[in-house]
Amino acid sequence: MPKPGAAAPAFTLPCQDGSPVSLDSLAGSWVVIYFYPKDDTPGCTTEACEFTASMRAFAALGAKVLGVSPDSPASHARFMAKHRLAVTLLSDTDKTMMKAYGAWGQKLMYGKPVTGVIRSTVLIDPKGRIAQHWPKVKAAGHAAAVHEVLVALAGGGTQPAAKGKPVAARAARKPARARQPARKRSR
Repeated sequence: MPKPGAAAPAFTLPCQDGSPVSLDSLAGSWVVIYFYPKDDTPGCTTEACEFTASMRAFAALGAKVLGVSPDSPASHARFMAKHRLAVTLLSDTDKTMMKAYGAWGQKLMYGKPVTGVIRSTVLIDPKGRIAQHWPKVKAAGHAAAVHEVLVALAGGGTQPAAKGKPVAARAARKPARARQPARKRSR
């Protein structure tokens, strides 16, 4: 499990377009890496949309945001297109990176122990060290919580992270039913 102050485990993984992304290529930037179970599922969509809605706030602090799951680059590309995501999504099909970051292992699902992706997040400082680790995450509201810690550690930032339901999630809801005119009562 990542410990604050320790060197972040190195990685090179393909992103949604198949090109490689490595920790070395991100040196000098703050890096938010959030691990999630599966593309286009409710919690994972909420988390990705909230990070997307907050991208300007993270960029203002010099931070890159990466999502990591065992899904393929093609699955990531479809997920990004469907929800207009702005985060970079990395494909860890053999779960090597997730294991190195403590994001793969035993967890409870509906009260039963299973092995799988542990929804978690790591914040890496510009020198490549773990600055913060969230070992268990609830998807809704997490992007704002990460941004708040980043502001405290990196300083500055003029734009707050988006709160509440992300724009993409609001747009995906069913439209409200039109009100029916009131019926006249007969006497």
